[in-house]
Amino acid sequence: MLKKIQRTFALSPQGAKDLVKACVACVFSNMSLMVPVGLLYSFVKDLINQVTPNFSFYFVGVLICLVFIFMATYFEYNATYFATYKESGVRRITLAEKLRKIPLSFFGKRDLADLTSTIMADSAFLEQSFSHYIPQLFGSMISTFLIAISLFFFNWRMALAALWVLPISFAIVILSTKVQDRLSKKQMAAKMICADGIQECLEAVRDLQSNNAEADYLKTLDVKIKNVEKRAVISEFGTAAFVGTAQLILKIGIATVALVGSILLINGTLSILDFFMFLLVASRLYDPMQAALQNLAAVISTRTYVSRMNEILDYPIQEGTTKFQPEGCDITFEHVGFSYNTGDVILKNVSFTAKQGEVTALVGPSGGGKTTVSRLAARFWDANQGKILLGGQDISVVDPEVLLEKYSIVFQDVTLFNNTVMENIRIGRHNATDAEVVAAAKAARCDDFVTELANGYQTMIGENGATLSGGERQRISIARALLKDAPIVLLDEATASLDVDNETLIQSAISQLIQNKTVLVIAHRMRTVAGADKIVVLAEGTVAEQGTPQELMNENGIYRHMVEIQTN
Repeated sequence: MLKKIQRTFALSPQGAKDLVKACVACVFSNMSLMVPVGLLYSFVKDLINQVTPNFSFYFVGVLICLVFIFMATYFEYNATYFATYKESGVRRITLAEKLRKIPLSFFGKRDLADLTSTIMADSAFLEQSFSHYIPQLFGSMISTFLIAISLFFFNWRMALAALWVLPISFAIVILSTKVQDRLSKKQMAAKMICADGIQECLEAVRDLQSNNAEADYLKTLDVKIKNVEKRAVISEFGTAAFVGTAQLILKIGIATVALVGSILLINGTLSILDFFMFLLVASRLYDPMQAALQNLAAVISTRTYVSRMNEILDYPIQEGTTKFQPEGCDITFEHVGFSYNTGDVILKNVSFTAKQGEVTALVGPSGGGKTTVSRLAARFWDANQGKILLGGQDISVVDPEVLLEKYSIVFQDVTLFNNTVMENIRIGRHNATDAEVVAAAKAARCDDFVTELANGYQTMIGENGATLSGGERQRISIARALLKDAPIVLLDEATASLDVDNETLIQSAISQLIQNKTVLVIAHRMRTVAGADKIVVLAEGTVAEQGTPQELMNENGIYRHMVEIQTN
C-alpha cells in the first residue's frame, strides 16, 4: 500500500508513511470534536429525565474534552504541516538529483521555465495539498464512516436520513475528474506558455530594444498573461460548479433529518432526545464534509502536478560501472548511429579514432553532426547503434560521472555562476587550493584582467559572468579545464565568436591545455585546425572524409573546398 501511495502522490518512502500518519491524525482530530456531543447528549438526557446533573462529572468531562481536543489537534498539526514541509524539501532534492543523472536528451524536450516550475511551483502546490487537503479529506471520510456506523445503532431510519446525501455528493465531485483534469492541463499549458514568454522577453530584452520591437512583443505577452487569467477563471468555475452542487445537496441532509425525525417523533417511534441528538450530530457531521468535498476537488487537481513530477522521476537514468580503468585514452567510434526522439537521423555509420596525444578536428557543414559526436563521446547521450570505446572499453556501460572524470570540456557557450572568479575556476576541481586556481588562471591568460578587477580573484562576476567580456569568460572556462587536467579534452567551437586578439590569447591557452592529451576539436574556422593531426569531415551525419590536413587538401573534397572559401 505504501508503494502505491508513494507512486500516486510522488512521495518518498518516508513521505508515504507520514501521509498515513497524517490521515490517522486527522481522524483522531475529527473524532475528538464529537466527544463534546456525547457529553452534551448525556447532560440533556439528565435534564429531560429530571435528574439532577452531576456538575463535577460534567466539569471534569469538559476538561477532559479540552485536553483530548488539544492533543488531537497538536498531533494533527505535527503530522500534517511539519512532516509536509520536510517532504517538500526531500521532493525538491530528489527531483534535482534525478535531473543530474538523466541524459541530456531529456532536456531537449523540456525547457528551463518548465523544469523550474516543476521543482518550485508544482512542489509548492503539492506542499499545500499535503498539508491542507489530502490528510483532511481522508480523515473526514474515515471519521464520517465511523460516525455513520454508530448512528445505525441508534436508529437506522434517522441514520439513512442523515447519510443518504454523502454518496451522492461525493459521486458528483468524483464524476468531475475528467473535466477537472482537462481544465487543469489547459491551465498548466497556459502557465508554461506565459512563463516561456516572460523568460524569452528577459533574455532578449536587448535585441527587442535595439530593434524597437518591445511594444509588439509586449502585446503578444499580454495575450499570454490574459490567457492564464482566463484559464484560471474557467478552471475555478469548473471546480466550483461541481463542488457547489455537491455541497448544496449535502445541506439537504439537515432538512431530511428534520423531516424524518418529525414524522418518527409524531408516530412515537423516536424520542425527543434521540431527535435532538441526530440534529446535533448532523449539523456537526456536514461541516467537515463540506470541506472534504473541496479537498476532494483539490486532490483531483494534484494529478496533473504529480504526473509532471513522475515524468522526471520515471525517466531512465544513465547508469554503469564505477570501476573504469581504460587502456589508454583513444576514443573510437565504431559504426555509430544516432537519432533524437523526433526520429530525425543525425548520425549514420560513423567510424573514426581520435588517438591519444593527437588533435582530431571535426569539421564540416552546419548540421552535419559535429556537436552530436562530441556529446556522444562524453556520453551526454547514448548512441542508438554501434559502439563508442574509450581505451578499448564501451562507454555505454560506464557510470557517466566516473566517465567524465576523464574529460575536460570547453564549450562555445560558457556558463559562469554568480560567484567569485576564484570559485568559478575552482569548479574544475573542487579540492584545488587557491594557489592551484591562480596557476591555472595564469596559464589560461586570465591573470591580466583578473588582477584589474576591484577585488581580484574574489570579485563577484554577476549572473553568468555579466561583468566580463566574451573573451574573458571563455578564458575562465579554459582555466577550469586546465585546473581539472583530464586526459581527454573536448573543444566545441571554443573560439568561434571571438575577435582576433582574444582568439590569439585563447589559442595560446588551449595549446597548453591539450599537451599530451586526446583532443577532439569542433571548429568552423579552418585556420584553427590547420595544425591538427587528423581531420574528420562530417556531412549529413556521415564521415565524408578523414585524414591529415595535407591528405584532405590533395583529395579536392569538402575540406579543401571549405579551406579555399575561407582563404579567398
